[in-house]
Amino acid sequence: MFGVLRLTIASVFVFGLIGNSTAYGQHEGHKMPAAPPPSPSPSPTPQPEATHSGMVTPSPTPAPLPPTDHMHMPGMKMPGEADEHGSMSMGPLLLMNGDTMDIRVGDSRATVMSMGAMGSGTSWQPSSGPLNMYHKQSGDWLLMFHWAAFIGVNSQGGPRGTTKFESANWFMPMAYHKLGKGTLQLRGMFSFEPFTFPRGGSPLLFQTGESYQGQPLIDRQHAHDLFMELSAQYTLPLGERATWFTYAGYPGEPALGPVAFMHRASASENPSATLGHHLQDSTHISFGVFTTGFTYRWLKLEGSIFDGREPDENRYDFDAHKWNSRSARISVAPNRNWTLQVSHGFLRSPEALEPNVDIRRTTASVQYNKKLKRGNWSSALIWGRNHTSGGGEIHNLNGYTFESTLNFARKNYVYTRLELVNKNELLRPADRALLGISDDHPSFRIGAYTFGGSRDLGPISKVSVAIGSDLTFYSKPSVLDQIYGSHPVSWKLFLRLRPVKMEMKNTNSGP
Repeated sequence: MFGVLRLTIASVFVFGLIGNSTAYGQHEGHKMPAAPPPSPSPSPTPQPEATHSGMVTPSPTPAPLPPTDHMHMPGMKMPGEADEHGSMSMGPLLLMNGDTMDIRVGDSRATVMSMGAMGSGTSWQPSSGPLNMYHKQSGDWLLMFHWAAFIGVNSQGGPRGTTKFESANWFMPMAYHKLGKGTLQLRGMFSFEPFTFPRGGSPLLFQTGESYQGQPLIDRQHAHDLFMELSAQYTLPLGERATWFTYAGYPGEPALGPVAFMHRASASENPSATLGHHLQDSTHISFGVFTTGFTYRWLKLEGSIFDGREPDENRYDFDAHKWNSRSARISVAPNRNWTLQVSHGFLRSPEALEPNVDIRRTTASVQYNKKLKRGNWSSALIWGRNHTSGGGEIHNLNGYTFESTLNFARKNYVYTRLELVNKNELLRPADRALLGISDDHPSFRIGAYTFGGSRDLGPISKVSVAIGSDLTFYSKPSVLDQIYGSHPVSWKLFLRLRPVKMEMKNTNSGP
């Protein structure tokens, strides 16, 4: 892990040396009464220099302008008014530049946080990614609301498969407020999956992790908790180029892994969890998290202490365990289209059925997003590794995921997810006896290859509605044919609902 961290830090300084100096636009947004402008000053006001992580560094401070109550002064923009670079102030906290949205840090005219810098928990995803949410300025508070729901038929093939009607869904209210010299963010996340998933979880061939009624879940994806996140984050500017932040959640997400799968733009049309979920991003719901760290332009360093136990099968309550797990993460955002992260964590007794087994998890990921003339293209490459130890056994499991979603001609989407994952919890005692396997935890390399598409049917009352479907094919060792069949194929047919894409307009007009 330390070798990976040294290599990552070296890469960060290489990015800095080769330079990433393309400006995103200057962010100034002071509201003053409108009046005829004075004669132009012979010395133009210096503009801030934009960085590539959503953090903007101002140029040397200009000479102060004389106070007035009756002038719209050069360099200061009214709410809803764009400057020559396209940056638009939408209130005391929100700035927009094209489809990119930033949040002011305290009183700073130039230091901002990109919304992409808050992918899930404190993770980063590309700031050029699409934003499907409602937003409104209410006094000194900036309010936002994101949600998504997939409703349809899930049919998993082969002898272990089944067909169910179900819905995967989540709902995220957010609020931002200037507090002291910094900015406070409050965030919640909720899911009705305890009510909309079949009992025991959503059918998903070769999925493992967590338990139901005292038995390990196999070929099922567990429902997410009703309360997925209740968190607060405070960000304080440090000089002109850096910030310090603290994040606390109960539940929340520690600094470990990539952006959780349901928040990644590369998986925005895919209703299924990844088979590598418990090797990569399963800590996105932890009942007790404290994270602190620093950002410097395009670099973020952070660490967490948290409860490493997976949520219990009661999906409506708040779990209480010791905060005896820890993690650290390095993230880099060299420009608005790329983010990279490397993280490592120690999870104390994550599975209730194996209380003596600990996990050391290492992850690395790259996310890419590109705006197109009439669409968007987003991709992610993710690796996760669990080193498990306990009960006299040691196992190393790896999971590799590539996923990509292409939006073209505005209304059309095609997507894919390709996975190779090590699984050592697929067989129950009766299965091992049937196959003549004596090892309690035999490991198998499983491949899952999903191809799908969806099409927007048009907005209905500011709700984007699409119909979609996908097929998943698998690769596996032939020894598993007696249980899973030779060539199982799974499919889904669904309606996808979420807010329409954000438009550039004055937030005072409401969502």
